[in-house]
Amino acid sequence: MDQSSEDTANSASANPVLGRSQRLDRLPFSRQHGKLLVGSGIGWALDAMDIGLVSFVLAALATQWSLSPGELSAIASIGFVGMAIGASLGGLLADRIGRRQVFALTLLVYGLATGASALATGVGMLLMLRFLVGLGLGAELPVASTLVSEYAPARIRGRVVVALEAFWALGWLAAAVIGYLVVPSSADGWRWAFALGVVPAAYALVVRWGLPESVRFLERRGRDADAEAAVRRFESSAGVPAPSPIDQLAAVQVSAGQNPIGQGTNGQSASAPPSWLALWSPAYRRRTLALWLTWFGTNFSYYGAFIWLPTLLVASGFTLVKSFEFTLIITLAQLPGYALSAILIERWGRRPTLALFLAGSALSAVAFGLAGSVPAVLATGMALSFCNLGAWGALYAVTPEVYPTQLRATGAGSAAAFGRLASIIAPLLVPLLSTTTGLTGLFAIFALAFAIAAVAALALPELRGRALED
Repeated sequence: MDQSSEDTANSASANPVLGRSQRLDRLPFSRQHGKLLVGSGIGWALDAMDIGLVSFVLAALATQWSLSPGELSAIASIGFVGMAIGASLGGLLADRIGRRQVFALTLLVYGLATGASALATGVGMLLMLRFLVGLGLGAELPVASTLVSEYAPARIRGRVVVALEAFWALGWLAAAVIGYLVVPSSADGWRWAFALGVVPAAYALVVRWGLPESVRFLERRGRDADAEAAVRRFESSAGVPAPSPIDQLAAVQVSAGQNPIGQGTNGQSASAPPSWLALWSPAYRRRTLALWLTWFGTNFSYYGAFIWLPTLLVASGFTLVKSFEFTLIITLAQLPGYALSAILIERWGRRPTLALFLAGSALSAVAFGLAGSVPAVLATGMALSFCNLGAWGALYAVTPEVYPTQLRATGAGSAAAFGRLASIIAPLLVPLLSTTTGLTGLFAIFALAFAIAAVAALALPELRGRALED
């Protein structure tokens, strides 16, 4: 254990009369945190792999099934329709029945639906299955980030959630490798690619029994014994002594004196069901508006650009294999983007980091639209990938922080759902916009959406280093 970890452990030991959330916030990063991060991150990577595969499958089906631009747009967008519904309902369910339960269920749903997509015999069947895939994917992402954020120590919470989001790049890279090696290998290459997507269904069992439930959720449901056992596992992993029964009783009494049993910090009943309307109450409406606009602009440009990227490159004159190769290279730039975001988010703060990466995305989008040579396409594409995914890391870090426990998953899911509306619209508009405005005009529109998101991000609260609001 390093010196900072020892100081943290000694501080926690010297101040035993603490609530469970405070005890978690004072812990050093331990093996249990790593287990939760990797366990959730694998699910996150599998999500990215599934979404990424669609961009490569579209390029293959365009020629194999002789699909029209409208049919390609429908296949690209239908999954996001499911994601919009899934994100909204998944967040609400996670605040009602638990983060872990919903996480496992969503993995099962989209894993089975992705595997079944390999058997699609026509556009109609594929559209139906991609919608089901979207339901699972949309619910999983905000729930996973909420679960991780509620266990991460306050001083490094942003960095831990960015690390979780970095698994997205690993999943997208896996999709790029599969797209490059498997999809063009035969006429049924795209079917084999989808067949690999059944892995999340099996991984759902690992999530259900291998990951902990949120301590804050357990407390709000009156499951104090389970909450205490979870905290003690993390304390044991970090080498921090747990409070004695007498000290723990004192902590409960202190907590009860500050907040009547069954009441949250805002006076709401702990058992009151979460509500979408509460997100627009005077206390939260500004942050909700800013968060929704940020999610909308980021989704519009990211999915509009990256879902269509292989197809746009083919339309620009590159071969199918070469377009897949370029997409793989561009995707590699996502990893350093996450790394820099993870550093800046705890040094500069969430808001400036998010706004900076979104502004960089806007400039990179303009440059990509103007690129006229292979080196320029690769360089500007990598810059766009670097900045955009750095922004995604910061966005997922800030989103669970802006709401209290009873609304956290509901708020995160609703913001994601509103963003998914943009991811539905963008793939539908790309064929029309690329025809009427050309590649330059198309990416100028993406740049404008990034710029609007950057301005909205500046209106979000800055919560670096602060404990999550209960």
